[in-house]
Amino acid sequence: MPFVKNFPPVALGDTNLFKPIKVGNTELQHRVVMPPLTRMRAHHPGNIPNDWAVEYYSQRTQRPGTMIITEGAFPSPQSGSYDNAPGIWSEEQMKQWKKIFDKIHENKSFVWVQLWVLGRQGLADVLARDGLRFDGPSDGVYMDEETEARAKKSNNPLHGITKDEIKQYIKEYVQAAKNSIASGADGVEIHSANGYLLNQFLDPISNKRTDEYGGSIENRARFTLEVVDAVVAAIGEDKVGVRFSPYGTFGKMSSGYDPTLLAQYAYVIGELEKRAKAGKRIAYIHLVEPLVTNLFMTEGEGEYKDGTNDFVYSIWKGPIIRAGNLALNPQLVREMVKDERTLIGYGRFFIANPDIVDRVEKGQQFNQYDKDTFYAMSEKGYNDYPTYPEAIKLGWDKK
Repeated sequence: MPFVKNFPPVALGDTNLFKPIKVGNTELQHRVVMPPLTRMRAHHPGNIPNDWAVEYYSQRTQRPGTMIITEGAFPSPQSGSYDNAPGIWSEEQMKQWKKIFDKIHENKSFVWVQLWVLGRQGLADVLARDGLRFDGPSDGVYMDEETEARAKKSNNPLHGITKDEIKQYIKEYVQAAKNSIASGADGVEIHSANGYLLNQFLDPISNKRTDEYGGSIENRARFTLEVVDAVVAAIGEDKVGVRFSPYGTFGKMSSGYDPTLLAQYAYVIGELEKRAKAGKRIAYIHLVEPLVTNLFMTEGEGEYKDGTNDFVYSIWKGPIIRAGNLALNPQLVREMVKDERTLIGYGRFFIANPDIVDRVEKGQQFNQYDKDTFYAMSEKGYNDYPTYPEAIKLGWDKK
C-alpha cells in the first residue's frame, strides 16, 4: 500500500502530545495511544491469541513508554460468539497473553486489556451452537431485522438478562481483570461503548427494563458502575479505565440524535468523579469522538457535527483519551492536547503504521491501511506494514 493521498501531515512534536504523563501506575513517555482494535486472529476453538500477535504488538511498542490498549478480550464464553476474537478466561489464553505482555514490557511500554462483552451484538446461532444464551438488556429488543431473523432461526431469541445473570457477568469481569493482571498486564479497560452490552444498558433505545437497571438515568448507569466498582475492588483503581461513546450509532445506539443521552453520560462520568474525590480515581476515561459514529464507515462518513466530548472535562478531572479519526485531523489534535490531561488514540492508522508515534512527532506521511485485511485470518495486513524508512526504501513516496 502506498502513502495516504492528499493528506499533508503536520509535525506535533512541539505539543503536549510528546510530554510524559502518568496514567494509573504507568509513566508514559508520550500521549499517543493505541486504542483497542479488533483483528480476529485468535485460534478457534478456544479463542486463544495467535503467535502472530506477539510480533504485532511488539512492532507497535518500539517507541519506549507507549500505551497499548489491546483488542477486546472476552471475559467468558457467554460474553462472546466471535470465534476468532480472543478471550481471557482460560489458562491457554493467559499463557499466550503473557507472551504478548512480556514482549511489550521488554520494549519498555505498557499494556491494558480491554474487557469486551457483546450482548445483543453477539451471534445468536453461534451462541446456540455452544449452548449459550443470546443476551441483552431486554427481551426481544433486537438490533435490527437481520439479527432478529438469525435469532429466531437458531431458536435462541434475545434474552433480557436477569439480576442473577447480571451478578454473574460482574463476577466474570472481575475474574478477567484478575487474569489480565496475573498475566502481566498493567491494567484493564472496561468497554462501555460502541453498542456492546454495558452501552446497551446505558441507552434507552435498547434498555426497556422496568427494574432497578432500567428506566431512569441512574438505573441505566447501574450495571456499568457496578462493574467498575467490582473491578476496582479486585485489582485497584489505578489499574482500571472505562470507554464511552456518547455520540456513537454503531449497534443501533441513539447517539446525539437523542438529546437526553448527554445527561446519561454526564451522570455516569460524574459518579466516577465522585468516587475519585472519595479516593478511588480510576486511571482514565476513554472517549470515542463524534467524528466517528460507526466503526465500519470510512473517515468523514457519519460524523455527528452538533456535539463534542468537551463537556467531560468539566466533570472528570483525571486523564482522558480521545479517539476517532484524529490521525487525519492533526490541527484538531493540536487544540485538544492543549489540555494537559489529554491523550490521543490513533486507531486504523496505528494498524498500518507500526511507527506512528515517530511519524506524528516528525510530520511524516502515513501508510494507507488495507481495510480488507482488518479481520482476515492471515499475516497479510497484520505484521507486514513497513516503518517509514522501510516505506521510503520501497519507493512509496513516489507512488
